[in-house]
This record gives sequence, structure tokens and C-alpha cells, in this order.
Amino acid sequence: MNVTIAESWQSRLQPEFNKPYFVQLAEFLRHEYSTQRIYPPGKLIFNAFNSCPFEEARVVILGQDPYHGEGQANGLAFSVADGIAKPPSLINIFKEIQDDLGKPVPKSGNLERWANQGVMLLNSTLTVRAGQAGSHQGKGWETFTDTVIKLISDEKEHVVFMLWGAYAQKKGAVIDSKKHLVLKAKHPSPMAANYGGWFGCKHFSQANDYLTGKGLPPIEW
Repeated sequence: MNVTIAESWQSRLQPEFNKPYFVQLAEFLRHEYSTQRIYPPGKLIFNAFNSCPFEEARVVILGQDPYHGEGQANGLAFSVADGIAKPPSLINIFKEIQDDLGKPVPKSGNLERWANQGVMLLNSTLTVRAGQAGSHQGKGWETFTDTVIKLISDEKEHVVFMLWGAYAQKKGAVIDSKKHLVLKAKHPSPMAANYGGWFGCKHFSQANDYLTGKGLPPIEW
């Protein structure tokens, strides 16, 4: 595996990499990548970090697992590579942006353009076996990403956290809502969104209103 993480994150997370749970996780991943088909490719495990340096993070969107279909996962929560069909949750995200901001639905589901503007697209678990949703849960990733969320909350201010669904909202318990804007809604997956609580949440306009109110540039969603 060719795994690297941006220096701005490396310097802050190095103590975590040295902890026994992460050493065990790394050993597990070495075995998994050598014996199974795992997504995303090793070089993209930390894509969310490498695409969005710590200093530039202004919005955090929490996901759960990487997509487990062929060629889908690119290391950014909810995002797929160029040329890959948009999954249902992402379609609903784009529909809400269209309704909220009047923006047309883009052809590509690749959200790197968000990450490059300071949107941290963080999955709770950063890897998964092909075709096996949740297969790398409970191996240590959740502890690591809890630390990342708390680090952002503690060391930064005026960050927008978007917590979609009960899982993300529980994971966001470590966020200091006095320093940051915490937006909550139902998950955009059809199973949840179609029963109300996703469409009309207006998270994207709320995020931009908050950022501009703090003198920060808005996100071009």
C-alpha cells in the first residue's frame, strides 16, 4: 500500500498513529489489501485529508462507509470518481442543492472540487471490502475519525459541520457548538430522505450564510 497523509494532518495526528489501536488497524489493513479487494485504492485512503489541508477546512461533512462497488470510492465521503454513475444519496444531495441554491445538477459525482475549497468529506470508516458494506467497521477507524473531529472542533473555529442521519449526529457529539455551526438533517439516502427531513434542510445556503457572516468565503456548491 502506498499511503501518505498531508503534513498539516500528519503533524497533528502522529500521536494517534503511534497508539496500539492504530498499529493493529494498520496491520489489519496490510493483510486485507494483500488478500482481498479493498476500496478505495491504498493511495486514496487519506484523500479527504490530502485534498483538504487542516488549515483550509471550513466545512466538515460526515459519512459512514466508503462505497463498496467497483470503481466508486475515491476517499471522499459521498463522492465518486469521474465517469461513475451517481449513487442515490449523492443524487439527493444534488437535488437539495438545486432546490436550495438554484444550481443545476452537475454531470460528475466527483466532489474533489468541494474538497479543494475546504470541505472535509470524512467517512467514519475509511476502507471497506468490495461488495461488503460495513466490513471494516469496529477495527479502529471510528476511534481515529472521532479524534479527527475533536481535533477540528478544538483547534479551529467557525467550521460548519453537516451531520446527516443518526449515525453522524451521534459521532458529532464531541463538536463544540458554541464555536461552530452544527447542521443536522435526515440522511440523504432514499430510505431516509423520502420520509421527510432531508429535502428542504437548506444546509448549503445556511453554511454559506454562516461563512460569509464570519468573513469567510462561501463554498461554490
